[in-house]
Amino acid sequence: MSIELITIVALALVFLIATILPVHMGALAFVAAFVVGTAFVGEDTDDIVGGFPGDLFVILVGVTLLFAIAKGNGTVDRLVQLAVRAVGGRIALIPWVMFGVTAVLTAVGAVVPAAVAIIAPIGMGFAQRYKINPMLMGLLIINGASAGGFSPISIFGSIVNGVVARNNLPSNPGLLFVSSFVFNLALSIVVFLMFGGRELLRRSRDAAGSSGAGDDRVAVAAEPGTSLALGGGAVPHGRSRTVTSGSGAGGSGAAEPHGADDEPHRPLERDHVFTILGLVALAVGALAFGLDVGFTALTVAAVLSVISPSSAKAAVGQVAWPTVLLICGIVTFVSLMERVGTIDWLGNLVTTIGSPLLAAIIICLIGAIVSAFASTTGILGALIPLAVPFLLAGEVGAVGLIIALSLSSSVVDSSPFSTSGALVVANAPADQTDRVFRGLMIWGFSMCAVAPLLSWLIFVVPGWG
Repeated sequence: MSIELITIVALALVFLIATILPVHMGALAFVAAFVVGTAFVGEDTDDIVGGFPGDLFVILVGVTLLFAIAKGNGTVDRLVQLAVRAVGGRIALIPWVMFGVTAVLTAVGAVVPAAVAIIAPIGMGFAQRYKINPMLMGLLIINGASAGGFSPISIFGSIVNGVVARNNLPSNPGLLFVSSFVFNLALSIVVFLMFGGRELLRRSRDAAGSSGAGDDRVAVAAEPGTSLALGGGAVPHGRSRTVTSGSGAGGSGAAEPHGADDEPHRPLERDHVFTILGLVALAVGALAFGLDVGFTALTVAAVLSVISPSSAKAAVGQVAWPTVLLICGIVTFVSLMERVGTIDWLGNLVTTIGSPLLAAIIICLIGAIVSAFASTTGILGALIPLAVPFLLAGEVGAVGLIIALSLSSSVVDSSPFSTSGALVVANAPADQTDRVFRGLMIWGFSMCAVAPLLSWLIFVVPGWG
C-alpha cells in the first residue's frame, strides 16, 4: 500500500473511531500523525510538531477565552434579556430573537455548540410555555449559530480563512460571512413557514386585537451575572423571572412569578459595558485595521481580566479546549498528508473526473454527509486542504467552491447526531423528545442533499472567484 493510501486510511479511521466510540477526534489525529509519521514516513517528532497550527491555536484560545469572560460576567445573559425586551416578547418574534442572539454569539467568537448550549434551554423553554413547535425553535437556533459562524472573527470563519490563506488561494472573508448569513436566513424563513410560523403570526394578530392582558408579551427580569431562566427553560443559575401570557399564547393572562423577587429591568453594569466595548474593539481592530484576530482577542481578554479579576478568574477553564485539541490535531495530521504528497495525489484524482462541476458537487456532498455525523470544525480543517490541488487548477472558482463547501458542511449541524442537533433534542420537552429527534434526523439528512445542491448551483456554477 502506498504512503498516500496509508494516510487516507488513517484519517478515515480517525473519523470512524471518533464517531463510534467516545474518543476525542483531536487526540486520535495527533496519535495518527505520530504513528504514521514515525513508522511509515520516517519523520521525527520535531517534523511532526512542525505541522502544528500555531496561528489557529492562538485564534481559538483567544476568541473562546474572550467569550468565556463575556459569559461568566453576565454580559451574554444581559444581551439576551435586552434582545427579548426589544421586541416586547411577541410570540411570533421570539424564535427570530433566538436566531439573532445565537448568530451574534457565534459571530463574535463563540464556538457553535457553546452558543447553542446557552440559547437552546432558553428557546426550548419558550417553545414549551407558548406552544411553539420545538422543531421551529430548535432549527432557528441552530441556523442562527451557523449564520454567524463564518464571520471573519468567528471560529468557523477563522478556520476556513486560515486554511485558504496558508494555501495561497483567492479568498473573500466578507463574502463568505454574508453568504452564510443570507443562506441560513433564507433557510430559516422556510423553516418558519413549514413548522408553525404562520400560526404564530395569526395568534399574535389575534392577541394584539383583543383587550386586557391578551397581548402575548413576555417580561423578563434577572440578576446580573446569572443565566436567564426564560419561559421554563432549565437554566441553573436564574434567580427570578416573570412571564405574562395572554390567552392567545395558551397562558392564563396573569403574571406568573418564579423566584423570591421579581426585579425591574436593570441597566448594563460596568463589567457588561467594558465587555461590549472589548467585543466592538475586536471587531473594529480585525475588520478595519487588519489586526490579528487571535492576539487581539487575547489582548482584550487580558484587559478585561485586569479590570475585573473576580469575574474573569474562571474563564480559562471555560476555554473550548476540546475544540482547540480537535482543530490542532486534525490540521497537524493534514500537514503530514501535505508533506508526503497525499493532497496533491488526491487533487490529481479529482481533476481526472471529466467534469469539474461534477467534481465540485461531489466534494460538497462528501463534506455534508461526513459532517452530519462528525465534527464540522474537523471537516472544514480537513476537506478544504484536500480540495486545494483541484482549486489551483482554476477550472472552478475557488471562492465559490469554498463558500459552497463551508455551507454544505455547516447546515447539516441540524442532524441529531451532531452536537448542535443533540443539544436541541436534549432540551426539548420530555414528551416531545422522540418527535424532535425524528424530525431533526429527517431534516438533517435532507440537508445532506439539499445544501450541497443549492450551494453548488448558487456559488459554483456561476464561477465565483
